[in-house]
Amino acid sequence: MSQRALGRLINVTPAADGVWIALKGAAAGVTFSCYLGGAAGDTYTLQEAKDNSGTGAQNLANVAEYWTNTGNASDAWTRRTQAAAATVVTAAAATQNAMVCEVEGTSLSDGYKYVKLTSTGAGTVTAIQRDLGVQRAPAMLPATGV
Repeated sequence: MSQRALGRLINVTPAADGVWIALKGAAAGVTFSCYLGGAAGDTYTLQEAKDNSGTGAQNLANVAEYWTNTGNASDAWTRRTQAAAATVVTAAAATQNAMVCEVEGTSLSDGYKYVKLTSTGAGTVTAIQRDLGVQRAPAMLPATGV
């Protein structure tokens, strides 16, 4: 049997819009995968907190690079850059329906262990914890917000 990624390399929260995701100690980083169809555009805001209840929540001005495409496997990712900010604004264009950005655990402020990405529109957000600190069978993975 081959080794699977879930539990070894990644842990996933498919419905992560506005959900606190553990980083320090749990994973080296998190990749946020977002989607809002219909060429509507969206604004995503990144925040950090000290715990999963949002203690000390503040914007994390960390996103200087993100990637966009249509989200339907018909095109390659387009790299986009901006001055480091806590928000990513996707344009009202089909080529920006999907957006991916990454946050490294080392970019959090001292004492902060959780991050969340929130859509101001109707966009979906999936959080993929990567480079897990401890590898486990999928059934033994802790909840990503604990």
